[in-house]
Amino acid sequence: MERNPGDRLIGEIDHARWVLAQRFSPSRSPGPAWRRHSIRLLRVNHAGEVAAQALYRAQSLTTCHDPELTRQLVQAGEEEHRHLIWCGKRLAELGGRPSRLNPLWYGLAFLSGILAGVQGRSTSLGYIAETEAQVESHLTDHLGRLPPEDEDTHRILDRMRDEEAAHGAWARAAGGGVLPTPVQRLMHWTSRALVYGSYLL
Repeated sequence: MERNPGDRLIGEIDHARWVLAQRFSPSRSPGPAWRRHSIRLLRVNHAGEVAAQALYRAQSLTTCHDPELTRQLVQAGEEEHRHLIWCGKRLAELGGRPSRLNPLWYGLAFLSGILAGVQGRSTSLGYIAETEAQVESHLTDHLGRLPPEDEDTHRILDRMRDEEAAHGAWARAAGGGVLPTPVQRLMHWTSRALVYGSYLL
């Protein structure tokens, strides 16, 4: 049964509260310098997964006329949810915490998802494809910068990179268009803000 808009809004608020309140108790103090560096890199990726939750859920709200696309967006969002759990648990294992800026990233990503979604299927999927391409690029960068001692985080980010690439390939194959260059640049600089902000805070 299709939920009315009020119920869906309440559901989205509940989900946002769950994502932003999620905490795992650290199992150790940060310790050596290599572990502190891993925590900061992983905090960036955790923040990215917080934003991904907002992005996919927002876009799924705009596709009521296309049940199959809604189903695919929800499925991709569930895979991103798994990434969120992986990153949160690994942060705790390393003795770290999530970014203090996560509410900002969630809000901005939700807004951008709505704006992309209402532009139609080509733009909506194109936005996902471009987002995932940028995420894949920064995961590759982080895999090269992670301390070699941190094999567990290497495995997590490597698996995430494969799945993000699959999401991008799906979005392109499903009809995602190429976004205008100024939009791609804006997305790039917004992504850089998330990376640097989450690394520091």
